[in-house]
Amino acid sequence: MPFIPHTEPEVRDMLAAIGVPEIESLFDEIPRELRIEGISGMPAGLPEMTIARLMTERAEADGRCLNFIGAGAYEHHIPAAVWQLATRGEFYSAYTPYQAEASQGTLQALYEFQTMMASLTGLDVSNASLYDGASALAEAVLMAVRSHGKSRRVLMPRTVHPLYRKVVRTITRNQRVEIVELDYSRESGATSVESAAARSGDFAALVIPQPNFFGVLEDADALTDWAHSRGALGIGVVNPLSLALLKPPGEWDAEHAEGADIAVGDGQPFGAPLSGGGPYFGFMCAKQALVRQMPGRIVGRTVDSQGRPGFCLTLQPREQHIRRAKATSNICTNQSLMAIAATIHLALLGPRGLARTAAQCHANTVALRNRLVAIPGVAPVFSGALFHEVALRLPAPVAPVLARLRGERILGGFDLASDYPELADALLVCATETKTGEDIERYARALERTLEKTAPC
Repeated sequence: MPFIPHTEPEVRDMLAAIGVPEIESLFDEIPRELRIEGISGMPAGLPEMTIARLMTERAEADGRCLNFIGAGAYEHHIPAAVWQLATRGEFYSAYTPYQAEASQGTLQALYEFQTMMASLTGLDVSNASLYDGASALAEAVLMAVRSHGKSRRVLMPRTVHPLYRKVVRTITRNQRVEIVELDYSRESGATSVESAAARSGDFAALVIPQPNFFGVLEDADALTDWAHSRGALGIGVVNPLSLALLKPPGEWDAEHAEGADIAVGDGQPFGAPLSGGGPYFGFMCAKQALVRQMPGRIVGRTVDSQGRPGFCLTLQPREQHIRRAKATSNICTNQSLMAIAATIHLALLGPRGLARTAAQCHANTVALRNRLVAIPGVAPVFSGALFHEVALRLPAPVAPVLARLRGERILGGFDLASDYPELADALLVCATETKTGEDIERYARALERTLEKTAPC
């Protein structure tokens, strides 16, 4: 947004209008002993042109790395129109559109976002929206426990993103929710129905990642069917881009055609740049029967007294809107700007563009895997089918390999050791549609050189 400073006469006029002699008087409630006269060590102010050059030089010193890290945050092409539109003042400057005075434009954009996410997931309703994928999963767990009404135990595969699992435990541990972890197959990298069936007792829900953290595709149909056969809900944690190619959660459980009950994830692949870690945004979709248990809010389409179409907040389950005992969430604001950017992104790509992007991601990752496993000592960790990430085992310690690759401006992947000690010699790599054959070859040659230098004697 452009910055338009006030002139001295404008400042004087505003102070006179409110009856204050100077700006300092606006802070007279702060005791004098708590104030500081200035900040020591601060350099003198610089002209705008000098500042712009200084910042450019510092940015160029950082350089630009070739990125093969995924692990929940993905480098995708974002059409220029996305943020050119999303940063218009009508969207960019609006505060939380939970309030009744939210503009029709904002409400319509969020309504379109809900429609698109419900279509992608194959479920009945979508909210708009949540902080990120991790908190969305925590909200889904709480929602499942409320809906189930009998059990407060939830099955959580270790193939769910490690940070998601940590956030879920943090949010639910003081609410008497027990998270029961399921191990994965060391051969396929997926969670088996047998591992779930080995757990005794009742469960409120089973979490089903698709694809999972290793990039492997889970048997979502079988897991959802098993959850329903035990009277538990199925919670899908999905990469939304993959849904352009894969069966949506609303169609899981092929035998009974019931589908997952809730689907959550992070919308970062839709128009949100990496930006050093955020902001991203979470989404949640569910069956109609669970709509009253959803956190966040839902925008609906209606007509006014004269029959003209319009948009309004249909469901607002915050404690500030309804009785505290009936509130399903205390979320005060959300990533609505990011959701609007996602709406624009999806509208620009359309179904075919989204499918082409997903297919190119898969093709590039397969090409990356095939090229890297041709290097002596490099091998796939798992045999399961993949989407656009793959775990690879190296013949040398992973951390120093990645450090050397960074020296060549290549971000070589995610070290799995800290979250999965049994995979201490493995890393997770990702190739999105932004990678070319030349990029893959550059990475492979750099990895070959690095392994020659770091291989044990």
